[in-house]
Amino acid sequence: MTIRVVTALLCFLPFFMRPQLRTGLRKHGRHLGVVGLLSTAIPFTLIAFAALSLEAGFTSLINATTPLFAALVGAVWLGIPLKRIQILGLFIGVLGVLILVWGKLSFGEGGAGWAIAAGLLATFSYGISVHYARRYLTDVPALVTSAGSMVGGSLALLPLGIWLWPEVNPSLLEWACGLALGIFCTALAYAIFFDVIGRMGATNASTVTFMVPGFAILWGALFLGETLTPRIVAGMLVTLAGTAFTVGLVPRFGRRPKPA
Repeated sequence: MTIRVVTALLCFLPFFMRPQLRTGLRKHGRHLGVVGLLSTAIPFTLIAFAALSLEAGFTSLINATTPLFAALVGAVWLGIPLKRIQILGLFIGVLGVLILVWGKLSFGEGGAGWAIAAGLLATFSYGISVHYARRYLTDVPALVTSAGSMVGGSLALLPLGIWLWPEVNPSLLEWACGLALGIFCTALAYAIFFDVIGRMGATNASTVTFMVPGFAILWGALFLGETLTPRIVAGMLVTLAGTAFTVGLVPRFGRRPKPA
């Protein structure tokens, strides 16, 4: 994760020549540092830990609960009211998570309990970060928010990465994977993501995680030989249905047009 975040930061270095970016970093440095912890350093590390024990598709389904946590954090922290349909969605989403983790939530030796807890804690961190960014960095350009979050994440992860650097250096393939994660899945993705937060709001922006499970399950099956079990399919459908209710996608598409 250190390689990923530092690579993303290096991608933003050319933009540091812009006075607007440097001014924004100085003015909003504290808030950008918090976003860097909540949206990169903490969740990236937790998801990496979870991925050591869980299948890629399973991990992606846990990540898809981010809108549920975003809606819950918004209601508890910022007092954003939840409609009855959203409350129903939260219950359905929790049911979907229970289906996914049923029989796996063991914290003993060989169990996946700690990995699942780490994945859920990562999505909770995402849920806090989107509202934090929306509250304190709404008028800040997406480029400043993205670059600043990478600075904060790098400052947090770099000392740990150096301290825990493996005795055997990563292979060329591992370096390539880390660089790809940093360039495409972090630098580019976060520049787009923070722009969406400013335009559409925190909870709606978090619905991007809807797209993750399908691709993750596909790549897991093609490249990692992972199998798609009926329990994972059921958990995925229930979790995504609950998330759809929570973010208002179901009423939006199901609403009848008003008569002319």
